[in-house]
Amino acid sequence: MHCRVSGAVLLLLLLPGAAYTQDLADYDYENLAFRGVGMDYGYIWPNRVSATPLFSIRLDLGYLGPGVRIAPTISYWGSEFKGSELARLADKLEQLPVLQQAGVDITAADLGTVKWSDVSLGVDAHYVWTTPLQVLTYAGVNVALHSLNGRGETIADTFVEDLLDSTTAGLAFMGGLEYELAPRLRVYGELRYTLLSDVRYPGIRVGAALMLPPARGAERTGGN
Repeated sequence: MHCRVSGAVLLLLLLPGAAYTQDLADYDYENLAFRGVGMDYGYIWPNRVSATPLFSIRLDLGYLGPGVRIAPTISYWGSEFKGSELARLADKLEQLPVLQQAGVDITAADLGTVKWSDVSLGVDAHYVWTTPLQVLTYAGVNVALHSLNGRGETIADTFVEDLLDSTTAGLAFMGGLEYELAPRLRVYGELRYTLLSDVRYPGIRVGAALMLPPARGAERTGGN
């Protein structure tokens, strides 16, 4: 996972440099500054839990260099395990030597309702360009740290609950459209696919961002 993350970020940084015949000297963290904040609502379809809403906050730090925008993010979602996943979890628990020796049989019904939630903190790197209609478009990657938490009345304070808790790195790919609806107000929509070791999901997001003056959504050069 770490190799894929590093490779994706490096590729994203190199592509704009090739397109604009720039070298790496054009990319400098000193170009970054707080430009605005956005809030968005989304919906995701995870492979292990039921489809659920997702809520995010996105900070706009401006441009690291030509075409590359940096945006830290924090997101949250919570949902219930699918029945098939509960059955799979029960089967795995039955295979534990300590339970086999005790002759314990576990079914999905024994586990009750099990919920899973995720709080993630990460950074988006967007490669940005504009269209003749002054719609800003972007594609990019996100690298994030995800804190997954499992809970349920039946599994509370048990080793099963501990098994569902983890902190792991994640990688996401996204593409979106952004439009300056009014001075210092942008609206955006985005498609995103997120990969973790324990779960993966496509998703869609819509949101709005309030920018500090002057709002320059169409500019792609750092330092302005």
